[in-house]
Amino acid sequence: MKESIFHRLYDQYHQDVFQFLVYLVKDRSTAEDLSHEVYVRVLKSYERFQGRSSEKTWLFAIAKNVAIDYFRKKAVRSSRSYTAFDWEREQLVSPVKSPEAFIELNDELRHLLEALEKCTGDQQLVIILRYFQELSIAETAAILNWTEGKVKTTQHRAIKQLRELLSNKKEANQYES
Repeated sequence: MKESIFHRLYDQYHQDVFQFLVYLVKDRSTAEDLSHEVYVRVLKSYERFQGRSSEKTWLFAIAKNVAIDYFRKKAVRSSRSYTAFDWEREQLVSPVKSPEAFIELNDELRHLLEALEKCTGDQQLVIILRYFQELSIAETAAILNWTEGKVKTTQHRAIKQLRELLSNKKEANQYES
């Protein structure tokens, strides 16, 4: 791959890819390492990129796969025995909160992110891709290798769950006041 193509992709999408990974792993240092891995994979595979999706969608799919690999390796290290990654039971995101990230956020966004952690891994991915990264339903479907219908259904359920969680949080706060 020509250096100019790599630099263009990096300059154009690095910040978005990095933010996506921060939302998933909740650690800036780990996200930096993983974003480097994304671009290593880009360098190795760009000549096989066929243009069936946008470059941005392709990069986010690579970033998602890098994050999955990270969580798999982390699970293997902690359990010392490999079991298949079960999308129905396993959460893709880290259960660890990023303290520096929470300090920087306003209360409303912090409450939203806390509620998002209580959603399923699939719901978290859809919300992050659709609303934090502002990707379309089609782009989100391509990244996750899902149908657009599954993205819409997962998004609908996630929003419903978030509304309930945030409403309950708001009611609890009112009783405390």
